[in-house]
Amino acid sequence: MSIRKYKISVIGAGNVGATAAHICAMKDLGDVILVDIAEGIPQGKGLDIYESMPVEAGASRVIGTNSYDLTKDSDVVIITAGIPRKPGMSRDDLLRTNAGIVKSVTEQVAKYSPNAHIIIVSNPLDAMCMVAKRASGFPAERVMGMAGVLDTARYRTFLSQEIGVHPDDIHALLLGGHGDTMVPLPSYTTVQGIPITEFISKEKLTQIVDRAKNGGIEIVNFLKTGSAYYAPAASSVEMAKAILRDEKKVRPVCAYLSGQYGFKDVYLGVPVILGAKGVEKILEVPLTADEKALLLKSKEAVDSLIKAL
Repeated sequence: MSIRKYKISVIGAGNVGATAAHICAMKDLGDVILVDIAEGIPQGKGLDIYESMPVEAGASRVIGTNSYDLTKDSDVVIITAGIPRKPGMSRDDLLRTNAGIVKSVTEQVAKYSPNAHIIIVSNPLDAMCMVAKRASGFPAERVMGMAGVLDTARYRTFLSQEIGVHPDDIHALLLGGHGDTMVPLPSYTTVQGIPITEFISKEKLTQIVDRAKNGGIEIVNFLKTGSAYYAPAASSVEMAKAILRDEKKVRPVCAYLSGQYGFKDVYLGVPVILGAKGVEKILEVPLTADEKALLLKSKEAVDSLIKAL
């Protein structure tokens, strides 16, 4: 009896998309379709990734294309399409341009893969999730954003570097919008269950939280002509893997709220259980008054972007 291979489509063959396609293939999650409007770019990158499979002992097929025909019946679609940030540019500056791109892409995704799960990577991410939900007509649990996995990865990286422990031993949680308005939760940051404050001063922890908030622009400022792509790509694939393999993993994900945390009709970063159904459950954790105030501020920032659309 043969086992059906999963199909993952990655829309956008820039640095983030091509890296995500490569990681999907290396992890042997399924066959990968890499889509981009630029003639020859997805074909060339797709072929290059495919030719690495014998070296990696992988069995995934990787195909680059300029059309959506080959994406038909995808299980997961990772949308990275859009223009990247440049120095001096905020995620919000990208709003209108990327909204048009994400809307157009999502309509094609919904047409060819009506049962897919959509993972948004395009910025400003929280607003782009709402664009994708509206354009697809998909149930909320199948449209989500990558931000929280990336933000906590940055947070854990900086903590690991500071206190000298393996990053796997650091468990952390951040809520809210992607970027400046994210809400740190030091009370939910531990090292194998030991409170992070046993390892680091509150002042240093505040500095690390601020660095995590600005993790994207720190890389933009180094690169000058581009933005982060290795960590964002890895984070989106982590989510895809949890869905495809029904891992039931608790991860911070940009998810649609319908009353959780007191908010409705908005996408925000919150802890969820990720499995075969997508966002299978949104977990509501107790918050302090200060944390609630910060989350409200973050929600209002996302609201202002959605209203602008």
